[in-house]
Formats: sequence, structure tokens, C-alpha cells
Amino acid sequence: MLAAVLMAAMAAWPPLSQGDDAAAPTVRPPSRATTPGGIRAPAVGPAAAHPGAIASAYPLASQAGQAVLAKGGNAFDAAVAVSAALAVVEPTSSGLGGGGFYLLHRQADGYETMLDAREKAPGASSRDMYLDKAGNPIARASIDGPLAAGIPGEPAAFDYLARRFGKLPLKDSLQPAIRLAREGFPVYARLQAAIRYKRELLLRSPDAAKVFLTAEGGVPELGALIKQPDLAATLEAMAAAGAKGFYGGRVAQDLVNGVRAGGGIWTLADLAAYQVVERKPLIGDYHGARIVSASPPSSGGVALLDALNILAGFDLQRVDSATRKHLVIEAMRRAYRDRAVYLGDPDFVTMPLAQLTSQDYAAGQRSSIRPDKAMPSDLLPGVESAPVGLQTTHFSVMDANGNRVAGTISINLFFGTGGMVPKTGVLLNNTMDDFSIKPGTPNAFGLVGNAQNDIAPNKRPLSSMAPTFVETPKGLMIIGTPGGSYIISMVLLGTLDYLNGMSAAEIVKDPRYHHQYLPDTVEYEKGALAENEITQLEAMGHTLEQGSRLWGNMQVITWDFASGKVAAAADPRGEGEGLVY
Repeated sequence: MLAAVLMAAMAAWPPLSQGDDAAAPTVRPPSRATTPGGIRAPAVGPAAAHPGAIASAYPLASQAGQAVLAKGGNAFDAAVAVSAALAVVEPTSSGLGGGGFYLLHRQADGYETMLDAREKAPGASSRDMYLDKAGNPIARASIDGPLAAGIPGEPAAFDYLARRFGKLPLKDSLQPAIRLAREGFPVYARLQAAIRYKRELLLRSPDAAKVFLTAEGGVPELGALIKQPDLAATLEAMAAAGAKGFYGGRVAQDLVNGVRAGGGIWTLADLAAYQVVERKPLIGDYHGARIVSASPPSSGGVALLDALNILAGFDLQRVDSATRKHLVIEAMRRAYRDRAVYLGDPDFVTMPLAQLTSQDYAAGQRSSIRPDKAMPSDLLPGVESAPVGLQTTHFSVMDANGNRVAGTISINLFFGTGGMVPKTGVLLNNTMDDFSIKPGTPNAFGLVGNAQNDIAPNKRPLSSMAPTFVETPKGLMIIGTPGGSYIISMVLLGTLDYLNGMSAAEIVKDPRYHHQYLPDTVEYEKGALAENEITQLEAMGHTLEQGSRLWGNMQVITWDFASGKVAAAADPRGEGEGLVY
């Protein structure tokens, strides 16, 4: 019903101006097309026409993107519409108070770039801000309350996408989200479960409780409408003024007042100074497949290429299934170890990226892997001290011209801090926990780091997000997922699945297993390991643990070049929708 209303309302929008003609055959040329922020992809394409597709974590978000495409927008406009709609209908996982990474490909000239919209540490941040006088971490200080919130980047990404790459004005692409926020959407099972899980946290914030709980402070019933008039007003401010509608004016003042009233350290200068950065994506090759993935401050692409390069030296098709999974686990172990030791914000630290993604380095890593025995993580060189969600979201978009976006966005944990800033409808992230608050101290996802990822003013914390394109001579996959520290292993397994011939629907539902260096345990979903594989892996020395829950919410689009066939699949673990139009 809401989807029909949304489509009908958007059909009534006023016609586009002459300068934004929906029938124009090419996108508006970005002014930074030749800057160091991007690369040129080799020309590839289908022999047949193809449809476009969207896969996101909730149907109303996918439909918002589809409606914008129907109005003459391109994949980049649709990315704004989907992101903004997810901020409304999937508040557990992303929002205007968060950030993320957008991997872009413009088909007309092969231009590829990554928009870094990661949150930044406030200007008053300090390295030891979450430690007590004895130098020990203060429990939950980097997770709870406004002090845990970084300066958001997602609103700036909306404006940047529209201005640099889109065909429609930002106000048009934000209309579906504004309508959903103002008119409401029905509570669905996954959201209800999240509200129940975080009820006590939401009760601490009167504004969050008013939106997500009943008048009595209870969990709303399935189908109850969630209306967010303050969030609608914030989105309308952005529709009128672009990024300045969030990072300046009334909204910025309300954000700073609310954060500081709760003990946070944001300033108007922090908000005004925030900028999206274009970064070159990381490029790799795996048995002839071109892998394009996120670059730092995301660790996802580095770790993905690191692991694939290690595996490239093994013939995974010739070994038995238990040995194949053992080799993948050992590659994960080493890639996650490198993540902990070397990676951080490229604007603050120097990283040996060429080494970490090189075949020679992988050969050295591979030489330490025995095909019949696990290597304990404590035998690898450790994380040195100085003198790393499940609560993220991903969407994949491709339009009929071949433009594509893989977007992974987040507010970190479920509902972020759980605090909603009065008058704004904005839930605060707790992304500061993604810094290494003390070398070797695990974050909420069990990830460790060192001085490369220390807190510093205006620095971006390391992330595991891994929006990725996988191209072969025969076709293309757009892939990504939430999952915190599990993201990298899920995208690795999804890439291997695609190259082994799985369909989009098979890739998103395939059971998963995971190893992240520390703790030295292989976690797996039910069905991911057969009984004989469990026996063999344990005999090799692996410690196995079946997870008590499922993880991830993968969104995949595949495109067969020869036939033009496109498929879009949403993870059955969630409530998303893949649309092909």
C-alpha cells in the first residue's frame, strides 16, 4: 500500500527543468573526473541491452530508488534515494547521523572512484579520551552517549553524489525519504526485534523513545506506523540547501546543542569543516577476474585482495571441501592480522598498500600455510603496542546504462548510541569505537588495532566495509554486506561463490564461516560446515564454534554481458528486496 502511494506521489512531481532533462543520454560530467580521486576502468560491456537493478535491505528503500530512476535519474541519484530511505525505514543500521563508503562506476567513460563519507573524530578528540587515569579502557565509554559519536558523513555524500554524478536535483532524490519520514512506515519483524533488544537503551533518549516505542514505553506491534516528523524536517532542510542544510544553519545548531548537552564535544566548526573525499579504489586480479573494492580508511578492500592473492596460489577446485575451507580460513587469518597491524586513515598514516596487495607478499604469506594443519594466530607476528557490524547496511544499484554503485553505510551498533538529538530526528553513531582506543584492546566486534588507528582530531576510524565490484570477461557482480568484522569474510566468500558459478540468489543465502585472526576461532553458521568437514578441520587444529545467530544482510546484483540478463538478490536473513526493471 505504501509503495503504491509512494510511486503515485512521485509520478506527480513537477517536470524536470531544461538543464536536468530526463531524456539526456549521458550523465552530467563531474568536475573531478581526472583528479587523483578516481581511476579509469578498461572498457567492458555486454553484447545485449540490459535492465537496471536495485538490491537493498528493505523493500521501501529499493522502491524509492526505482521511483527515482523512473523519473529519469541515474544510478547515482538512486543511491541517494536508497540511502536516505534506509535512514528512515532501517534506523537500526544507518542514517543521517552516520557515514560510509560509496563505490562508483560511470559507464560512459569507465571512471571509477570511492566516496569516503566515513565519520570523523571531533576536533576536541584525544588519543586517550576513553581511558581512565590508570590507562585502562573505561567500560562502554566509546559506545554509549554523545561522546561516542563521530562527525557524520552520510549527508555530505548525498549532496556530493547529486552534484558531481547525478542527473536530478538533490531535492528530487530526497522526496521518497521525506515522505516516508513524515507519513510513516509499518513496523516489520526485524525492526521490532531490534527495538525489543534495545528498548532500555532507547528509553534513555526521550526523542528516540517517542519515535520507536509506544506511549507507555513498550515495543510497538507489527504494522504500527513509525512517523519521524523531525527527521522529515531535517531532510527537507537538506533538500532546500544541500549539505549546508545539515552542516550549517538551524540543524547544525540543534545538533551541537543536543550533543554537548549530553556530554559530547561536537562544535559548529566540526560540522562546517566536514567534506567527502574521493579516493582511488583498490584494484586486484584473481584468476582473470578484476576485483574493485574499497580503499582505506576502509580495510575491506585491502583484506579482500590480500586473502584472494594468497588463495590464488592454490588450486581450490582440486582439493576436497574441508581442505578448501581450511585454506580460505588460513587466508582470512593472515588478512585480518594485516588489518590489525598496518591500516588506518590515509590522511594521517602511511600504509604499505602496494606490499599488502601484491602477489609477492601473498606468496610469502602462502608459504607459511600447511594444507593439513592450522597455524595458531599467536604464531603470526603480533599486534605491537605504541611507544575492530551487524548494525550496518548495504545496497547495490545499477541503471540501464551500466552506471553502478555499491554503498555500505552505518551508524555502527544497533541504533548507534541509541540517542536521538532533539529537534533533528538524527540518531547518533558510536563509530568512535572503531578506533583503537588502546593498542591490542578489542572493539565491540572483537577487532584489535595499534597506533595506526589511534584516535586523533579530525581522523577517520578504520572500517571493515567492503563494497566491491567483481568483473570477469563474462559478467559482473556488485556485492556488499553489513556485519562488522564479518564483512570482509562474507564478501570474500561471496566473491568465490560468484567465480564458482553461483547465481545472485545462491550467493546471498549461502551459509558462512569466519576467522578474524583474534580470537583464534572459526565461527560458522548452521549448515556452513558438513559433519565430515568439522571433523577434518578440528583434526587440523582449528577451534570451531557454531554461531548462535545468522549474520550479514548481503545485497547482490549480477549482470551477464552476453545475454544482458541482470539479477538482483537480497539476503534471506533480512527483509530486503531485489528489483530488476
